Amino acid sequence: MCKSSDCSMKIFDSGDLEIALKQWNDLKMKFSCTSRELAAKKADSQAAELTNILRPKTAEPPSPVEIGANKKLHSRSRVHQFARNAFGSAKAGVSANKNNGVVDDAAPAQNAATDHLTLLQLLALNALDLTAPASNVLLKNRLNNWVQLSGHEGSFAPAGPGTIWKKSSPDRIEIDAYEKLMKDTLASMVPHFYKDVEYNNEYFIEMQDLLYNFKNPAVMDIKMGTRTFLETEVENTKARSDLYEKMIKVDPCAPTQEELETKAITKRRYMQFRENLSSSAELGFRIEGFKVHGEEPTKDLKMLKSKDEVCKTMRQFLNGSEKVRQQLVTRLQNLRTKLEKSPFFRQHEVIGSSILIIHDGKRAGAWMIDFAKTTPLPEGISIDHRSQWSHGNHEDGYLTGLENLIAVLKESGKCKTKSNAC
Repeated sequence: MCKSSDCSMKIFDSGDLEIALKQWNDLKMKFSCTSRELAAKKADSQAAELTNILRPKTAEPPSPVEIGANKKLHSRSRVHQFARNAFGSAKAGVSANKNNGVVDDAAPAQNAATDHLTLLQLLALNALDLTAPASNVLLKNRLNNWVQLSGHEGSFAPAGPGTIWKKSSPDRIEIDAYEKLMKDTLASMVPHFYKDVEYNNEYFIEMQDLLYNFKNPAVMDIKMGTRTFLETEVENTKARSDLYEKMIKVDPCAPTQEELETKAITKRRYMQFRENLSSSAELGFRIEGFKVHGEEPTKDLKMLKSKDEVCKTMRQFLNGSEKVRQQLVTRLQNLRTKLEKSPFFRQHEVIGSSILIIHDGKRAGAWMIDFAKTTPLPEGISIDHRSQWSHGNHEDGYLTGLENLIAVLKESGKCKTKSNAC
């Protein structure tokens, strides 16, 4: 739910729009270089579907200050005229529809086809809503695009200085998790959640951009838990030949004698087989991917299994920075302390969630992300997040993974020579 203190109204007067127009013209000059123009166009096309999202799905009644400010709102045709002046033939996707006394400047007119502004144009037009000059912000977003690792491609787009939009699902599981986490002891350990947004029957989360305050960051996505699938996903006990084929394609020696004869396996068997391919089953976490500045993302890590292999990869990511390593150990130890005190963690199974590690060689941080499979425990069920999973007990192994991740970071600092296994 969007609180009036969390989201500002998009108010335009002639002065506002003239400033936005000037910033847009300045920005066009900055992109006069052909290579930058191409980079901007490419980024714009990727973010096109998110560009008209200006308002949350619901909003609180306006405050007296907002009501006074609304009197300055220009007509839709006036806004469109400035948009045409600034952006040529493109039309501003802004309308002044009233909803319970709140001006909704994101909702298109009923049964009207609304042209999409590019993200670049949208932020320029709404420059006064930003906390930094639009031209600088947009230039940063275009030249340093959000790092998208394994499983997240196409899920994020920069929304402004320090914020991003993330695609969500209509079941509201992740939104509900973030709303609860904002009131929990874990609030400082997750990205700040601002609001949920619905647009064109799609759902998005507006949240903190964790990369914003890092310069040329290195990023690692670590999937947590000894179990990364929901119990409901493996309730069907029917043996399937397609899953058997997938298994033998990866490891022809994996099937048991019975499975070789039937040439079929259950979904539960296949999912556990996958967990055992990586370090998830043994260590309680696996490295999904990482990226260091100036290099392509490293994603092919699903077969990384032993502690020595994980340690070696971690040192590659840290680039030998002892300062960063120590900061991450401290941060993750703090996370463990907060998890053990957290009512949210005590009442939920955390499945498929990741820890996102970011560093720039000098500063480092780690945050819990991805809560699309984080659900409340059934009534009467309690878990310690360490015990071995069996169907029905809902154990996820999250703390097992966190403790092993801390141990890997500590051991990574002991490896000084190439001959060492780490």
